[in-house]
Amino acid sequence: MKIAASIALVAMFAFTGAAYAQQPAAPAAPAAAPAAASKDQPERSAKSLECSKQADAQNLHGKPRKHFMSKCKKA
Repeated sequence: MKIAASIALVAMFAFTGAAYAQQPAAPAAPAAAPAAASKDQPERSAKSLECSKQADAQNLHGKPRKHFMSKCKKA
């Protein structure tokens, strides 16, 4: 029984060390990121853009802006 437990313990240490030795993923190229990001986001409607301009004119930020945008889009 002690031999089986010892083997299991050694195997556990042997295999967990490999998991921590993996290389981190390479970061994406920053120059290509802006072009790719615009394709991932859906296009904004004319109503959304108009509401955003109105919120900018009123200098709204954070929760007040979110609340205003929600009401504006529903109107």
